[in-house]
Amino acid sequence: METPWTLHLSCPPTFTCPVPPLPSLLSLKRVTPHCLFILFGVYGDVMRVKILFNKKENALVQMSDSTQAQLAMSHLNGQRLHGKPLRITLSKHTSVQLPREGHEDQGLTKDYSNSPLHRFKKPGSKNYSNIFPPSATLHLSNIPPSVVEDDLKRLFSSSGAVVKAFKFFQKDHKMALIQMGSVEEAIDCLIQFHNHDLGENHHLRVSFSKSSI
Repeated sequence: METPWTLHLSCPPTFTCPVPPLPSLLSLKRVTPHCLFILFGVYGDVMRVKILFNKKENALVQMSDSTQAQLAMSHLNGQRLHGKPLRITLSKHTSVQLPREGHEDQGLTKDYSNSPLHRFKKPGSKNYSNIFPPSATLHLSNIPPSVVEDDLKRLFSSSGAVVKAFKFFQKDHKMALIQMGSVEEAIDCLIQFHNHDLGENHHLRVSFSKSSI
């Protein structure tokens, strides 16, 4: 039986978080704070991420509020990341502590509170109405005019994933849908290519799509 990865979401003090169960193995081969920041950032603004120094099978992800923490948990719990299922619980910790000055933690703790990649920092952002569970089809936006279908298919297949279908929006070629071989491949591609530099001062925006091609 494969061992799931366990992630604990920490919430602001206004939310009561139950004590998480005993941890399972979290493989760190490809999982970094940035990887978790991008994935959980689909469902809320991630403030801090910590992969525990002495218990590297655990990770803490601090969301900006309890609603976002619940949303991330409901959509991501049980999804597969790099070959293993995610197990997500709410943490007893209300925040992720940063390392004390002069203490090196090998880059396992990252503060993203001022990140420009937060999707929900603008009140009324349309990102609030475009939150969907992980799916094999990804929504791409902020595509510059010079980038064509083959460019994007080549980019996404470079990760080793299978591109099953692609379609530009008929009225707006700044946006497109791309269908991957599986939900797991789509999750990996979202992590890898969200904010990818496409040139012409355009950084690709990637999210899960509610519709398929």
